[in-house]
Amino acid sequence: MTCPLCLSEETALFREWKDTHFGARRYWRCPECRLIYLHPDGHLTFEQEKARYDLHQNFPEDPKYVQFLKKLADPLSQKLRAGSCGLDYGCGSGPAMKGILEAGNVSVEHYDPYYFPDGKVLEREYDFITCTEVIEHFRKPREEFEKLNRLLRRGVGVLGVMTEMLEDEENFSNWWYPRDPTHIAFYQKKTLGWIAGEFAWGIEFPCQNVVLFSK
Repeated sequence: MTCPLCLSEETALFREWKDTHFGARRYWRCPECRLIYLHPDGHLTFEQEKARYDLHQNFPEDPKYVQFLKKLADPLSQKLRAGSCGLDYGCGSGPAMKGILEAGNVSVEHYDPYYFPDGKVLEREYDFITCTEVIEHFRKPREEFEKLNRLLRRGVGVLGVMTEMLEDEENFSNWWYPRDPTHIAFYQKKTLGWIAGEFAWGIEFPCQNVVLFSK
């Protein structure tokens, strides 16, 4: 297996179990970037993923969901200038981040391959990009981060990411995150540090499960 993030060929089988509904789940670990990822044989189809996402109750009118997003929005907003233009990448069916950030005098486009698949918004550069509970769904994380790097404006670009970070590899089998069948890529702080080094980005962790990259 070749690591889908750093392309190392030294990855090895890390954990495996059988899911009642989705069958064998085999997870591989990369010793170079520390990414843990699900073998492609376990990936859901586009239709299966969409059916799972349709069950999400993530609405801009939900105060609990808004408060959840503000874990990323608040530290990100401190780095944005008035008039900045950003992109909410993987916004889901209810692009709540747009409303939160635009209250701070910035503008936000939104993109989602399932709900807002307008590729035109991916043809320009942005001052900032948000990925909230998105990168764990990346089938080809290297290609996705390369795309995000192209979309970020050089010199001022900030990429804000929220994902559940793995803190203890030995506890992976008991961790709730891989039990979601749409979660297929799992990151540690070391993994995110590797990404920052690969793209020459600055990196900081303002709070738990939130990382800000700066280009």
